[in-house]
Amino acid sequence: MLRWLVWMCGWSCVTLAVAAGAEPADVIYFGGDVITINDRQPTAEAVAVRDGKIVAVGPRAEVLAWRGAATKQVDLEGRTLLPGFVDGHGHCFSVGMQAVSANLLSAPDYHVNDIATLQAELKTWAASDTAKKYGLVLGFGYDDAQLAEQRHPTRHDLDAVSRDIPVLIIHQSGHLCVVNSKGLELAGITSDSQDPPGGAIRREEDGRTPNGVLEETANFNAIPKLLPILGEAELDGLATAGQKLYAANGYTLAQEGRAVPPVDKTWARLAEGGKMLIDVVSYPDLTASDTPYGLDGPWHSRTLKNGYRIGGVKLNFDGSPQGKTAYLSQPYLVPPHSRNAAYRGFPTLTDNEVLHKINLCYEKGWQFLIHCSGDSASDLMIAGVRAAQERHGRDPGRRDVMIHCHTVREDQLDRMQELGIVPSFFGMHCFYWGDWHRDSVLGAERAERISPAASALRRRMIFSQHHDAPVALPSAIRILSSVVTRRTRSGDILGAGQCVPVDVALKSITLWPAYQHFEEQQRGSIEVGKVADFVVLDRNPLKIPVLGLVDLKVVETIKGGQTIYSAR
Repeated sequence: MLRWLVWMCGWSCVTLAVAAGAEPADVIYFGGDVITINDRQPTAEAVAVRDGKIVAVGPRAEVLAWRGAATKQVDLEGRTLLPGFVDGHGHCFSVGMQAVSANLLSAPDYHVNDIATLQAELKTWAASDTAKKYGLVLGFGYDDAQLAEQRHPTRHDLDAVSRDIPVLIIHQSGHLCVVNSKGLELAGITSDSQDPPGGAIRREEDGRTPNGVLEETANFNAIPKLLPILGEAELDGLATAGQKLYAANGYTLAQEGRAVPPVDKTWARLAEGGKMLIDVVSYPDLTASDTPYGLDGPWHSRTLKNGYRIGGVKLNFDGSPQGKTAYLSQPYLVPPHSRNAAYRGFPTLTDNEVLHKINLCYEKGWQFLIHCSGDSASDLMIAGVRAAQERHGRDPGRRDVMIHCHTVREDQLDRMQELGIVPSFFGMHCFYWGDWHRDSVLGAERAERISPAASALRRRMIFSQHHDAPVALPSAIRILSSVVTRRTRSGDILGAGQCVPVDVALKSITLWPAYQHFEEQQRGSIEVGKVADFVVLDRNPLKIPVLGLVDLKVVETIKGGQTIYSAR
């Protein structure tokens, strides 16, 4: 009852609550701007926390009335307090895998901008204890769009690193990989191998010999055959490393956006042992099986247990636009290797499989996230949701989510709004691949509308923004800058009409992704009764020039009133 009164009355109730005999706060934050992401009370001077929950938000003098003898008082020293960032879509465990792999990212995140540098990084990593232990050279994050050669490395380039042990490098999109000759051998891929459904094995000039580049399902099928079998200690270490990098970027809730059984077992083990640093909501893969792991167990819940739960399932309908495997309605501007001018990508599932999978989710009551990069993939999802709703009825409590929405059209946004589909945009594409989309993938006209958040905003749709880590680093700051300015690597503005205001961009990485996860009553804004999950920035993003957003720094991340990351 007390919490309800405080929420209803606002600031004037703070002193009344203390006078009524409420317990004093454990910690009080003051001395800086507080951006609450609460439209009823957008800013505040101080916040009080007790037992991991927010108990007061308001003027400094009134919130300080919650002090007791043991209350910790934290002076923000002019910095800005916001709710902890919430992951719209990412792969937290894979971020840990990225952390222990050879770093093949291009500038500005690292310096691999040609194949010679890529080979040098792999050779250095090949001499590491990790490579020797597992008999594998593993790299992550190369991007053919940023390499000087403007092509994928091939098995011949990787054979120059090693011919004796497998070499595996994963494209920054995660939808393609390259292996050396030894890797092809261990994956069982030969000149006689056929392209798997929903994937492709790229060939050399003879049209038969694999050149080492594997697309989509060929990529996903090969990687497990090359990765070492890890024990519980190694798996726990990767999950912990992923959480630490998320926390360093201000995230207090992460998503495991396409989980396989060993990954969910790892999260459950950490949760049972009380070893979760941040909260994680997992979505096991439904693409390859109708019986995804964990959906019939105790972890499938709307309530986090020790920082973990399974929220639903993930489906994959196509690939990546930057890798030119997304399923488009119009051809690619420049078709990829060995493809003709009519090439427009391909779907992962058939039309009938799409209808079956979505109908199954409606029958079971499972929330689902569906990866749709190309607009033809979005058409598949829209048709599947419409068919399921015609059969089962429209449940206003459902929150079906379209992940990426890179090329979603205006007419599709209308239908998504009608069907209640929540868009989760990958707005960072404007920075990382905007120039590539304009010049090679889509052409100028289509590229102007990539990740059309402003179009969704005009329809008053709730949407999230994401980084899809490890596709990009889990940086909420880079998201914020990208969706507000839509600046590309070259400094071009890619579709100024799709820029969104700073306050909206902040909602899309806090309150709105919390809504997407059915968590809006617990997090996403600084309000009485919500969890005390915060991020401290060095400056107020609402008070600086928009071109300065990219330089904002995460100073501290706070989970339940306890610091879990500090830049100091």
